[in-house]
Amino acid sequence: MNFEQLKPEVTSIITNSDLTIEKRLYNICSLLEAHIDYYNWVGFYFKNGDKNELKLGPYVGEPTDHTIIPFGKGICGQVAVSNENFVVPDVAAQDNYIACSITVKAEIVIPIFVNGENIGQIDIDSNTPDPFTKDDEHFLEFVCSQVATILV
Repeated sequence: MNFEQLKPEVTSIITNSDLTIEKRLYNICSLLEAHIDYYNWVGFYFKNGDKNELKLGPYVGEPTDHTIIPFGKGICGQVAVSNENFVVPDVAAQDNYIACSITVKAEIVIPIFVNGENIGQIDIDSNTPDPFTKDDEHFLEFVCSQVATILV
């Protein structure tokens, strides 16, 4: 499936109020990981209450020890501070990268905004070097805007 074909699937998952928010987020992760070859780990991080840290939410992929990430640390922590998309074509070239797995070559993190506030993000790791394009960014911005509708 290409990104345009995945959009209605994302919307269908988001609007399924028979499922908990947590289950819908997990289903989004599963959908993306299953249908985009170079998405090898897909997960959500959310602001942890009033703390300046992110807490791991639903995800699909290898288990991670990084369940709490301080603001400013790693790619996810930097997005929590900058409020901007962060595309990393080569994680080895990043000084402030938190390694989750030796197989990860690239990462993309897109923030989720609710009422103008950055409340979380989608984080995707790829075992393929430099796979992410502007199309990935635009698609994941769509995913995040859909997710925001159930987090208000």
